[in-house]
Amino acid sequence: MKKKTKTITIDGIDKKILRALMQDARTPILEIARNVGISGAAIHQRLRKLEQSKLLAGSKFVIDPKILGFSTLAFVGIYLDKAADSDSVINALKSIPEVVECHYTTGNYSLFIKVLSLDNNHLMKLLNKEIQPINGVSRTESLISLEQQIDRQVKI
Repeated sequence: MKKKTKTITIDGIDKKILRALMQDARTPILEIARNVGISGAAIHQRLRKLEQSKLLAGSKFVIDPKILGFSTLAFVGIYLDKAADSDSVINALKSIPEVVECHYTTGNYSLFIKVLSLDNNHLMKLLNKEIQPINGVSRTESLISLEQQIDRQVKI
């Protein structure tokens, strides 16, 4: 059984720091310190505390897949032969680079994945030759995203 995630309480200063970094993770610490009204050292201490609490899961650059030619984004619902197959199916999906997310879900699908492909033809090949042949996959249903309308993090 999965352990319950520990929650933390953050104060107004932590929220200001997080909002600044969520807007631009490359914002200099001293600039944030000036805007918040505390020292750079205090910002570092607070960030260390937030990292230790696991609230901050890291920082990363976000690559726009369209610039690399990935013009089709699809969500694929996967039906499994039986729930016990999920671990082996997930391991097989991990070997397909175009699968960028995988969620174990309630509802009709056992798994719900996010797939980036160059075009619809590439998506069809991924489905027919790589995803559907995975042992344990019963069938799939695909939804192609026409355009992303919302992209945000949780509000702080």
